Amino acid sequence: MFNRRQLLALGTAAATGVVATSLSKAATPGASAAAPATDHAAHLAAAGEFAPRTATSGPVVTPFTQCMPVPPVLVPTSTAGGVDAYTIEVRPADVEIVPGLQTPAYTYAGHFTGPTIRARAGRPATVAVTNRLTTPTNVHLHGGHVAPDSDGHPMDQLVPGATKVYEYPNAQRAATLWYHDHTHALEADHVYRGLHGFYLIEDPAERHLDLPSGDFDVPIMLRNAELDAAGAFVFGGHPDNRTVIMANGKAQPYFPVAPRRYRFRLLNAALKHVFVLGLGGAEMTKIGTDGGLLPAPVPVTEVAISSGERAEVVIDFAAWAGQGPVYLYDGANPIIRFDVAPRRVADRSRVPRTLRSLPALGTPTVERTLTMSMDMTLRPPIGLMNGRPYDPVRADVSVRRGATEIWNVVNEDLDPAFPFDHPFHMHLMQFQVIGRDGGPPLPEDAGLKDTVYVGPRGTVRLQVTFDTPFTGEYLAHCHFLEHSALGMMLRMDVLP
Repeated sequence: MFNRRQLLALGTAAATGVVATSLSKAATPGASAAAPATDHAAHLAAAGEFAPRTATSGPVVTPFTQCMPVPPVLVPTSTAGGVDAYTIEVRPADVEIVPGLQTPAYTYAGHFTGPTIRARAGRPATVAVTNRLTTPTNVHLHGGHVAPDSDGHPMDQLVPGATKVYEYPNAQRAATLWYHDHTHALEADHVYRGLHGFYLIEDPAERHLDLPSGDFDVPIMLRNAELDAAGAFVFGGHPDNRTVIMANGKAQPYFPVAPRRYRFRLLNAALKHVFVLGLGGAEMTKIGTDGGLLPAPVPVTEVAISSGERAEVVIDFAAWAGQGPVYLYDGANPIIRFDVAPRRVADRSRVPRTLRSLPALGTPTVERTLTMSMDMTLRPPIGLMNGRPYDPVRADVSVRRGATEIWNVVNEDLDPAFPFDHPFHMHLMQFQVIGRDGGPPLPEDAGLKDTVYVGPRGTVRLQVTFDTPFTGEYLAHCHFLEHSALGMMLRMDVLP
């Protein structure tokens, strides 16, 4: 697990505040159109953490006055031929993040947390996306094993009015994925304004585990924002000014729960923030990460997830029946209040001793080093991978389909004045972390991953097997999206 003191000291935003409360942290009981390369500076006049810390006079948030919604589940328009067909409009909408204020947002189907797609492993799906915005957009299925033309390549953009059909084979393990905008140089702005949603792949082969399901399997998207006094998003300011913490699009909500087990699928959709999540010292059970279930459940008191990462936990509220609310904290800040019903209920769910084994690592035949850094001599700065900013016409890494490789991902930002951290995300494949900072991986690194936190001056060693039927152009990049928007991406070509 990440060392919390280390995270706070290194500026990973675990200390980013929410509106102060008097709560203590005492433990609670028991047609697609290709677009030319975009000038970064034209679309990112200020780059988040590099901007002055001049917070706007934002709204006053009274915590726990709104109920946390569960994102609606999208219904297929057709299931003909064994393919689930969905349609989504990308359109502007006014949403209520803070009670009484309307926030202009970009949305999928009018929902600030886009509608959830619940897909089935082995059953393909298509999603027809129509752009009703006045700006180009596209869709990346984060964690999806998909063909290049459905991956949401940054230059594969839907111009206003265009429609594109994305094809998702779902030929992968059950996992908590998510979809979001990936338009080159605009991805940070678009995701910040609301273009994000859950995509859950479920596998009938896991039903025998009897984990909490149905109404007790709840996705929670966590993120932050800076709002002005009228409720509008402020983009381009310092991340420390993003003091409005949201769960499923509501600022510091409450959520009614029965005194029983719940499965929570936690997603960090913030542009730049590390959530350090806990119940004030009480135990929860971690069962999964980016690429699906762990081999066995792990009792934990904290879970840390950087931008783009997911974690699945089971919380048993039975011990709190009739004993008041339970708070989910980010560091020392309460961000969700769980209101536990007073009477015990029947609960047939369980957390078995074994969950799902991981695939064999294989024998690596290639080892390579990949670096991430910022060029601070320019304003705005430029993001670099292997010393160069992203160029969509240049192949930076070429891998062979079927090969097993070791990647040493190095954070090369060595200036103590700018101790940047960089969550690393690989498209197309999940990987396993086999080392960190010259030693073994941390417990937080366990399981199949597609995004991994790389701390300042840190190194993560990962192993990946490209067991995919697909070849073509993909990406690897920093998932602090303001960094990727500034060029911290590379093109990864998968060759036959």
